[in-house]
Amino acid sequence: MKNTKTAEAALSILKEGNKKYISSDVPSGDISRAIRERTAEAGQSPHTVVITCSDSRVIPECIFSAGIGELFVIRVAGNVIDRHALGSIEYAADHLGSRLVVVLGHTHCGAVGAAMHHEAGGFVKSITDEIQSAIGGETDELRACEKNVLNSVSVIESALSDAVGDFTVVAAIYDIKSGEVTFL
Repeated sequence: MKNTKTAEAALSILKEGNKKYISSDVPSGDISRAIRERTAEAGQSPHTVVITCSDSRVIPECIFSAGIGELFVIRVAGNVIDRHALGSIEYAADHLGSRLVVVLGHTHCGAVGAAMHHEAGGFVKSITDEIQSAIGGETDELRACEKNVLNSVSVIESALSDAVGDFTVVAAIYDIKSGEVTFL
C-alpha cells in the first residue's frame, strides 16, 4: 500500500499534530489493535519520512501526534546523513510513496555541542566531524543546530533529486522544553 498524500498535505498533518502534542499530556497517535492488524495485512504507507537525532527526548511519533504507519523514522545522533540514511529515504519515497522528508534537529543537541567544542573521539568523531563541517565556526547553539539541519537537507536534495521523483525536503527544529517544532 502506497501513501497518496502530497508533501503539502503531510506537512499540514505534522503541524496540526504538533499543536495537539503541545497542548496535551497524553500521546494521541493511533496505536490500536485495529491499526496494528491493518498495517500487518496491508503494509505501511507513511506520509512523511523523519530524519532525527537519536536523543531519547526526541520522539517523532509523539511530537507529531502520529500513530503506527504514519511516519518513517530514521534516527542517528546529530541527524547526519550517510548512505544508509539516503537508502532508507529512497526506499520510503520510491516504495512507500512518502512525498515529504523532514530533517528534525533539536535544541540542546549533545552531538552539535560536542562538534562546537571539539569534544568527541572514537566513532562519535565521524558524526561530530560531519556536524563541524556543516556549522563551521558557529558559536550560537541554536544557529549551529539550524545550520546542521539545513546541511542535511542539502545533502538529501543533492543525492536524491534525480533518483526519487517528486518529493519535498524541509528543515525543522524541535524545542525539547516547549515541545514546539519550528519549520525553517
